[in-house]
Amino acid sequence: MARVQEPAHTLVLNVGSSSLKAALFNGHERIWHGDTGLADPAPAALAEQLEHWLEPALAPWWARIRLVGHRVVHGGEQFCAPTAITPAVLQQLEALEPLAPLHNPPAVAAIRWLQQRWPQWQQWACFDTAFHATLPPEAYSYALPAAWRAAGRRRYGFHGLSHQHLAERAAAHWRDLGRGGLPRLISCHLGAGCSLAAIAEGRSRDTSMGFTPLEGLVMARRSGSVDPGLLLHLQRQGISLAELDQGLNQRSGLLGLSGLSADWRELQAAAAAGHAGAQLARAVFRHRLLAGIGAMAASLGGVELIGLTGGIGSRDQGLLADLQQALAWMGPVEWLQVEADEEALIARLISDPADRASGAAGGSGAGDPH
Repeated sequence: MARVQEPAHTLVLNVGSSSLKAALFNGHERIWHGDTGLADPAPAALAEQLEHWLEPALAPWWARIRLVGHRVVHGGEQFCAPTAITPAVLQQLEALEPLAPLHNPPAVAAIRWLQQRWPQWQQWACFDTAFHATLPPEAYSYALPAAWRAAGRRRYGFHGLSHQHLAERAAAHWRDLGRGGLPRLISCHLGAGCSLAAIAEGRSRDTSMGFTPLEGLVMARRSGSVDPGLLLHLQRQGISLAELDQGLNQRSGLLGLSGLSADWRELQAAAAAGHAGAQLARAVFRHRLLAGIGAMAASLGGVELIGLTGGIGSRDQGLLADLQQALAWMGPVEWLQVEADEEALIARLISDPADRASGAAGGSGAGDPH
């Protein structure tokens, strides 16, 4: 009797700014997943963490793994579809690290670690910027000198894999309601990082993050949008670029506003107990979020569905009820909470040749794809 060959498995690694997630798939079936905090994003420390956490966890399956997908936050102008990792591609990814300093370096470090441990595995990168390749020029252009814009200083947008996953779930929900076509959707990714996307016909038309993942909404430790004149003022006051970078990316956001914590659940409890800093953090977060949703609705010319995802968005029922009440002026709007599942989307994108060809943005679309 002929021996039945074991199917090849697909591993997905999602290295975030504060978390390390991995999932193993047999076709579209998830057979293992793990989630742990990112102790230290430095390459040597990350390699040690992967060796002690991921390698033993994969012991029962490592011989059957053939394909690996990685979430890479910033793809710049050159990457707008799932891309096979080659030495040249890896060099390009390293060159993009300054554009997403909290995210791209650990992703590249994980790719290199896997290359050394299992060189026979075929590795692919899927980009958070790719879904936003359909942004029209009026949405991605900054009002900057032409020479600066020609050098790629533009809005890229992020959390694209999460926004795409929510858009797909929203489309299925819309069909279940018996509605035709696709809804005008505002996708809200709310977690350690936060961003909005205005989605029409399944394509990104506007988004809140920009050239880097620092622009837009208030986040756990990142400031979100700040008057650039204030940043120039701080530099004139003697604040170094390194201190400015660290302050905006690590000491701002909910942590900076509250003076207490970057953890949403801890701030909720502290605010209820009367902590003034926690109450301010929640109020500013809410204010910027409501203003951003209003802006996305204006970009779409109306909205039929608002979806919440991410660690905060998908789980906080109180936030959902508050937003529904505050945005009642919009009229009838469907609401949907969806658990983020970037890993399943990545596994599908790199396993299906049709998805590889079309890319995470569903093709180049309108406008000037990056």
